[in-house]
Amino acid sequence: MVSSARHLLRIHLAVLLFGLAGLFGKLLSLSSVVLVFWRVVLASLALFAVVLVRRGARKPVSRRTLLVLFLLGVLLAVHWTMFFQSVRVSSVALALIAYSTFPVFVAFLEPLCFRDRFHVVDVVRAVAALVGVAILTPNWNLGDRVVQGVLWGVGSGALFALLSLLNRKLVRENGNWTLVFYQDLFAAAVLLPFVMPEAMALSRTEVLLLLVLGIPCTAVAHGLFVAGLQGVSTRTASAIACLEPVYGMFLALVLLQDVPSLRTLLGGAIVLGVAFHATLRPSN
Repeated sequence: MVSSARHLLRIHLAVLLFGLAGLFGKLLSLSSVVLVFWRVVLASLALFAVVLVRRGARKPVSRRTLLVLFLLGVLLAVHWTMFFQSVRVSSVALALIAYSTFPVFVAFLEPLCFRDRFHVVDVVRAVAALVGVAILTPNWNLGDRVVQGVLWGVGSGALFALLSLLNRKLVRENGNWTLVFYQDLFAAAVLLPFVMPEAMALSRTEVLLLLVLGIPCTAVAHGLFVAGLQGVSTRTASAIACLEPVYGMFLALVLLQDVPSLRTLLGGAIVLGVAFHATLRPSN
């Protein structure tokens, strides 16, 4: 019971920090790619320090696992870039809600990853989530910034669902800190050719904000989330992660005066309702 509570607490703390991270898409004027590059660079440095200090975190990784981790690093880089692009072109609230469609993707992907069967209820949930996303968008003109924000956010959510499921498979055989270190490191390596020399031109304020984003909101949060998956299912973790838009919208309201529209709140209520149902009432 104590062990289970500890894993749940890790997930909750990670989600709170992830919710805070969304604000940096507005606080920093850097491009989404540069923002993510520095996020993973600083996170990988912090995680490397953890791996060196903690004996239990130093676990050998096979070449095959390294290849998988490289692919996960690519997915992580694209996932975060899409999320911050969603924040950049729309709002923190809308980006977080669109991204929160990921439990629906988990419901479809988990049977494929763990050889389970599909259920009609999953299709119903997907349709309901699409209704919520449709309400978020005033029209389907790809030139509209709201539509762009929704599409970037939903794409980010789909990749996060895939990352969560793949991490669940790996964390049982490898240390969680080692896993996230390699993923952030490989993500930084993948993004490096796309950000030079733009990434070097930073002000003192940008450096300070990036340190907060990279260490507590990324390294610590990512490590806590993956560690929590050792004791809870992906669906349970997804249910807790549904609180991320709540945390993020509240922080954006207080710190950025980013007030969500009625349309955003209505569509968000449907999306989050579906996400909670998909995670708290699994179809199997």
